Amino acid sequence: MTTTSPEDLLLPVPDEDGAPFWEYAARGELRVQACTDCGRLRFPPRPCCPHCRSFASEWRLMSGRGRIWSYVQPHPPLLPAYAAQAPYNVVLVELAEAPHIRLAGNLVTSPDAPLNSMDPARLRIGARVQAVFTETGGVTVPRWILEKS
Repeated sequence: MTTTSPEDLLLPVPDEDGAPFWEYAARGELRVQACTDCGRLRFPPRPCCPHCRSFASEWRLMSGRGRIWSYVQPHPPLLPAYAAQAPYNVVLVELAEAPHIRLAGNLVTSPDAPLNSMDPARLRIGARVQAVFTETGGVTVPRWILEKS
């Protein structure tokens, strides 16, 4: 059996604009950058508002709720470190507060569950999900679980 180490996985590389996103994630908070002049939410983070061109911004707390907008099951996994976890999913989630913002992640059964923990038959466009957080390779990443009905 092959074991996967964090250095074999694709991990985020925070830049200056996105660093606060990862700092909040480490606290278990899903936050999105917002322009303090026009109030529009934006993702990915960037220094200038694409709507009003202001450089003033803040990070707003989101509920962490959303819906699956799209998903894929990579066949075969692109990197060897992910082969042992196949079949797994990658979901694109539109946020409840900002449907124009979509975050990529994985749908799992619990925060620390393996990437292949969700039965692929349960993946549905429009399924309601909730953000959860897990630490991997020194970075806390958001993942998604199905909302309880």
